[in-house]
Amino acid sequence: MVSAEQKEYAGVFVHQRITENNDIITDFQTDKLMEKILSNNNLNQAYKKVKSNKGAGGVDRMNVDELLSFLKDNGKQLKQQLMDGKYKPNPVRRVEIPKETKGEYRKLGVPTVVDQVFQQAITQVLSPLYGGTVF
Repeated sequence: MVSAEQKEYAGVFVHQRITENNDIITDFQTDKLMEKILSNNNLNQAYKKVKSNKGAGGVDRMNVDELLSFLKDNGKQLKQQLMDGKYKPNPVRRVEIPKETKGEYRKLGVPTVVDQVFQQAITQVLSPLYGGTVF
């Protein structure tokens, strides 16, 4: 056994073990996840969920009532950015929620309503695959 502090390798070739079987068949449920997440049906359901939750606006101050027209104007570009891996979520808006104890607050981060829709769309696809509850 070689000490971790020594500058030698212990003879473990993890990369070979990971890549030695390149014929792995991926699970049919996880194929094309991004396409499933960005499907019109899934995004519409995500929008309806965010709208029903009356999601508060984030740093851009866009409220849920402005969201539909924004998505109609910018939806294709946003979907393409997501497909290309170039979409950057906005910073979250920090708000303080009062706790039951007087004078104490809990910090909460509020994403933009656009980011809320994408987060919801991801949750709707991944949660059933991994045993979670869809929120």
